Amino acid sequence: MEGQLTPHDARIALEAVDRGRRRVAAEVGLPGWYWWGLALGWIVVGVVADLGNTWATSAATLAFGAVHAAVAPRVAHGRSRTSLLSVSSELAGRRTGLYVVLGVAMLGVVTVAAALAVAADGARDPATIASVFVAVLILAGGPRLLAAITPDERAH
Repeated sequence: MEGQLTPHDARIALEAVDRGRRRVAAEVGLPGWYWWGLALGWIVVGVVADLGNTWATSAATLAFGAVHAAVAPRVAHGRSRTSLLSVSSELAGRRTGLYVVLGVAMLGVVTVAAALAVAADGARDPATIASVFVAVLILAGGPRLLAAITPDERAH
């Protein structure tokens, strides 16, 4: 009866498997530099918008969008948050990129709403204030939001 495990040995083995699964699942997400780049770019666009030059604002917005459009497809799949491990697309999920795009669109809406609210209050530089607010949301909430989406939810 060498092949039989005791309940204690089985529990230890299952706990080891669960720890390994959690370590791999923790690698699903976007790299930290993505979140910092998104937040800093957001602030730059807000600052430029408050300068009041329509051409500069348009150029900054287009440049930010172009850089994001070039970078996001390379990382938004969520398969390699760090250089330690690249997970399969089945584990990362097919919707991670969609969540990122929808999140960025929602942040745009939040930025406009916050800027309008700040401007209505009479504050100077409402776009900058709103952009800093959204940048904090990006840095604090972006990684946590993706981490909250379990691998099982990502796959559906």
